Amino acid sequence: MPAVTPPALPRTWRPLGPRIAAVIFGVVLVGGFAWLWFSFDQQTKDTVSWLQKATVIFFVGLGLVLMNGLARSRITATEAGLVVVNGYRKRQLEWAQVVAVHMPQGAPWPTLDLDDGTTISAMGIHGSDGGRAKVALAELRALLSRG
Repeated sequence: MPAVTPPALPRTWRPLGPRIAAVIFGVVLVGGFAWLWFSFDQQTKDTVSWLQKATVIFFVGLGLVLMNGLARSRITATEAGLVVVNGYRKRQLEWAQVVAVHMPQGAPWPTLDLDDGTTISAMGIHGSDGGRAKVALAELRALLSRG
């Protein structure tokens, strides 16, 4: 891959595939259960207890929360460093803390090597995005190598 010039800051990368999937599956999940409920006759609806309704609503809500967590993942590069949001967890890293970024062939997302010897996942770039992920990874590497 040819050398990539670092992008202008601030720059945010978000995964496209997981965001599209979250919207589609969210609509299917809510729409499917709504259609099922409205297709019941009144006698069947009357036999469903409040606890059963609450259980279904809880699990549909849990599914929506999990899909939202995947969809909100992102990486934002600023002058100060990186902000990595994976699901509902947010990490702020200074540029000096990030040693390298790796994304082996077939990996779902890159990992950031930190100066303390640990690694963190960076779900804001998703391997399922194909060419977009390669460009985003090259841009992130260009920002890391600038000094």
